[in-house]
Amino acid sequence: MEQLFSYGTLQSKEIQMQVFNKILPGTPDQLTGYKLKDLKIEEEFGMTDYFVAMPSENTSDFIKGIVYTISSKDLAKADLFESNAYKRVQIKLKSGVTAWIYIES
Repeated sequence: MEQLFSYGTLQSKEIQMQVFNKILPGTPDQLTGYKLKDLKIEEEFGMTDYFVAMPSENTSDFIKGIVYTISSKDLAKADLFESNAYKRVQIKLKSGVTAWIYIES
């Protein structure tokens, strides 16, 4: 099993149903030393505003999110869902859990 930390769209139950065909149980957690940055992504009907995690020079910065335990197959589905504006890396959360996260590519 894999751990996936979501700070945005993948927390939506509607998106989870579209991507994974199920609702994911998760636990609130935080990623310290990171901040969110605005990101514009071109979609079918034009540009859409999102945000992306990026390392911060300020170690007190943090991002709130949810950590999900998912299968390798579901992680591959998440990779397909995320655009090429993101890359997946492993990080350590405030709780000590090591998880995958999508950050600025």
